[in-house]
Amino acid sequence: MKQDNLCGYNKSLQPFANKLRKEMTKSEACLWKYVLRARQMQGYQFRRQRPVLNYIADFMCKELRLVIEVDGITHDLKLEKDKRRTDDLRRADFHVYRFTDEEVLTNIYGVAREIEKIIKHIGPPPAPPPAGDNQTYR
Repeated sequence: MKQDNLCGYNKSLQPFANKLRKEMTKSEACLWKYVLRARQMQGYQFRRQRPVLNYIADFMCKELRLVIEVDGITHDLKLEKDKRRTDDLRRADFHVYRFTDEEVLTNIYGVAREIEKIIKHIGPPPAPPPAGDNQTYR
């Protein structure tokens, strides 16, 4: 990986990511369409099926270093693998949050509210004042 690659983009996984983008699960497609696409979530840009480190994140916001995973029923069989993936991403300074297919499909508004809370919690600090605004306070 290149040194300036701060978000761990893994170009070698791009063909697989493209395939996953075309074959999104119903819950991933719903979360994308109704919550994360086109800067709908508080103006932040999310990417879907994004290669990061040695994984493909379901959704990722580079600006927040936020990864959102949607776990289907098959994830019950991969708990140890998911834990290692989450640990690796967190060691690389990503915030990782998981939702189940069922949560997304039966309570998408609740999932959206939870993502809003997450963003408020981890969001970047307020921007500094514009340059040249050298007011002194006494």
